[in-house]
Amino acid sequence: MVLPAAPADYRDAARRRLPHFLFEYIDGGAFAEVTLRRNVEDLATIALRQRVLCDVADIDLATTLFGATQAMPLALAPIGLAGLVARRGEVQAARAAHAAGVPFILSTVSACPIAEVRAGLPAAANFWFQLYMIRDRGFLRDLLARAREAGCPALVFTVDMPVPGTRYRDYRSGLAGAPGLAGDLRRVAQALARPGWAWDVGLHGRPHALGNIAPVLGGRTGLDDFFAWMRGNFDPGIAWRDLDFIRSEWTGPLILKGILDPEDARQAVEMGADGIIVSNHGGRQLDGALSTARALPAVADAVAGRLTLLADGGVRSGLDVVRLLALGADGVLIGRLWPWALAAGGEAGVARLLALLAAEMRVAMALTGVRRVADIGRNCLVGGAGG
Repeated sequence: MVLPAAPADYRDAARRRLPHFLFEYIDGGAFAEVTLRRNVEDLATIALRQRVLCDVADIDLATTLFGATQAMPLALAPIGLAGLVARRGEVQAARAAHAAGVPFILSTVSACPIAEVRAGLPAAANFWFQLYMIRDRGFLRDLLARAREAGCPALVFTVDMPVPGTRYRDYRSGLAGAPGLAGDLRRVAQALARPGWAWDVGLHGRPHALGNIAPVLGGRTGLDDFFAWMRGNFDPGIAWRDLDFIRSEWTGPLILKGILDPEDARQAVEMGADGIIVSNHGGRQLDGALSTARALPAVADAVAGRLTLLADGGVRSGLDVVRLLALGADGVLIGRLWPWALAAGGEAGVARLLALLAAEMRVAMALTGVRRVADIGRNCLVGGAGG
């Protein structure tokens, strides 16, 4: 097997490995996918200043986020059902992240439950948990209790999903909109067309009981059950006042994911959030929303260093990571890249992906004349500003 030369190469490898419905779920966005494309395209247009004769012999990628020192300013973003792309996939990805010295963030709607991921990691692993606002507050308390018991140091609270976005690819692939036997047969046919995945995940990866939400599904384990639960249990009544409830149940760092507007960013500061993630959910929610690259500078100005500022969306290389840092982020979440790498090569694939990103970051930093992550800022941008 020829190893991918660049991080984005894992996408084609994942397409060849995964059943069509699962690849489309990971790869797709909302409506016409305008924002999904803009995330990538707008980030690629951000011009960095090339500097010379700056003594870049000693480049250090280490940084500190929420009191923890980590090897790179990266984290693996929470992605629902990502554990289905490889056998017990979230466990494998979390191990690779720990070995690379970066946080792994487990989704509420993961395939592997919190306890399984925790059991697969050393005690010192930097393993965060992501939460959606769910109608059943008792179940929400239980989820947070499980995250605390697992030693998760930080909570990522996703605020841009009061209702799921409309994702046409999922309907076209047969993942959604085809309940019952017809949908099951269509997905089984797609799985059988990928025998490697069917053997490794479909047979030997079982039991997949829809991870953290299994206790409220009453023994149901199908994808139709999962999507029905999502539609019925996400809370469209979520408001800023709900942060008080989250704070009453969680004493560690609270990070709000899904902020694009400066006014919302200032409100997050006033409400006492420890961090925010500038994100449009990977283009999977409001199509036509600003790309991360266009939204980030104004949000960075609005918070003015009063909390930790993270960003995700459109990252396809270590160069893109440096671009987002230069636009104002303190750290960057990588999304689709890691399930692509996980599908292609399991834990080793994610480990290689992170090594490739680190190598690309070092090159980008050397050629922009900076040696420390803290030195990356708008001084690294042509014209000194982005967006």
